[in-house]
Amino acid sequence: MDKFDVIIVGGGLGGLECGFILSKNGLKVCVLEQDVQTGGCLRSFYRGNSLFDTGLHYVGGLDEGQSLHRLFHYFGLLDLPWHRLDESGFDEVVIGRQSWLMANGYERFTDTLAQSFPHEHRSLKTYAAFLKQVSGHLFDAFGQQNKDELFTSSLFTRSAYDFLNETIDDPLLRKVLSGTSLKMELNAETLPLYIFAQINSSFIESAWRLKGGGGQIAERLTDQILAMGGEVRTGAKVTRMAEQNGMLSIIEVNHHEQLTSKWVISNAHPAYTLSLIDETKMLRRIYRRRITSLTNSFGAFTANIQLKPNSLPYTNRNIFIHGKDTDLWRFNQDDPVSSVLVSYYVPDNDGDYASSIDLLTPMSWSRVEPWKNKPLGNRGNDYTAIKAACAEACIELVSGHLPALKDSIDKVYTSTPLTYHSYTNTVEGAAYGIRKDYKQPMYTILTPRTPIPNLLFTGQNLNLHGMLGVSVTSFFTCAEILGMDVIRQELNIL
Repeated sequence: MDKFDVIIVGGGLGGLECGFILSKNGLKVCVLEQDVQTGGCLRSFYRGNSLFDTGLHYVGGLDEGQSLHRLFHYFGLLDLPWHRLDESGFDEVVIGRQSWLMANGYERFTDTLAQSFPHEHRSLKTYAAFLKQVSGHLFDAFGQQNKDELFTSSLFTRSAYDFLNETIDDPLLRKVLSGTSLKMELNAETLPLYIFAQINSSFIESAWRLKGGGGQIAERLTDQILAMGGEVRTGAKVTRMAEQNGMLSIIEVNHHEQLTSKWVISNAHPAYTLSLIDETKMLRRIYRRRITSLTNSFGAFTANIQLKPNSLPYTNRNIFIHGKDTDLWRFNQDDPVSSVLVSYYVPDNDGDYASSIDLLTPMSWSRVEPWKNKPLGNRGNDYTAIKAACAEACIELVSGHLPALKDSIDKVYTSTPLTYHSYTNTVEGAAYGIRKDYKQPMYTILTPRTPIPNLLFTGQNLNLHGMLGVSVTSFFTCAEILGMDVIRQELNIL
């Protein structure tokens, strides 16, 4: 029976980053990934001649001194082919027939929007200054004696929706500031202010696409783990975990191979993780019920579109298109498509025309749940019809702003939360993990620790999602093994 210092369940970003940190510190690590390639939602894939991404569309804060730069410098990811988005407008928000640009840099961000909302100039300065302050204190939690303060701080217990309404008087400006909403799940009843502020702030700092696909991140981390003596096994599905003497001692892979380890880190959804563990007194029923009853965020429908050559000009920004009357803070699964993110891929030849784009819109699990037990690729005509109708609705909404789109389309490939669930085991295909609730932070915001002393969680389900959130969380998970003093040294935090 192979024995390791740490077994990591799931080769997505959080699992690979934990594998990197621990391998770098001399531990014998084994990352187990059920799919044929690592990456999870970082996976890249081909449809026809076009390369598409599963989940990565852009990142924020990669310039020196910014939020993500320090983390990606540590992981050796800064020299990948990052492509800076237009600093004068990295995002464009379209509401009805009007549009607004989101500019990089807090002062430019404020001044650009103030051209359309001069009466809110002072409030915009207040808004931007607050976001900047939150971003500037991202690493403070690594110096706190009580690490749980990161997850239960006052900003996790404040409402993002209330903050926006208290800071900005103009309802249209509030809608514009909410218009880049597909970076997170806007929910007026639950979203903590910390998540809203930290994620939005990182993109105002700087915004980037990765030319050639997000799979490069997974490949780089995988190669570095192997180079440091760790193991990364693909096609290795964890099918059972068993506790003995108060510790997880047996990790079963593909129903037949058994591994053992001092520590186990799960990058999988906590509810899915618990489903793998045999009944044990260490996991009381009340804890299992708590984890399995947590509400998940909504998922996303994606239309991956292959374009005809030289037909649609490349746009070096993201475009968020919303219907005039869309309530961005209250998603209704029964409403027709009313919000779409248009995400371009950087042309391989750095030319003037895009070769492919993605259209994304929110989609609830309930829309696709009836087909959850059907095999991938053979879910029937009704499921195919839902996807086709949703793709058509997305294209129709976007064409009102990009009239050249319809005639530029060569082929359309679609995916739903069920697709995401099938490939990544994400419970309910949730795009942003477990829904965090500012009214119940101790219940919905999880720490890495579990009732089983050698089992830890990591990944987007704990506190903050996205590239930034998952990367920060990986260090907090590894601190449970290495100690926070080692983590501070690793990140050069004095």
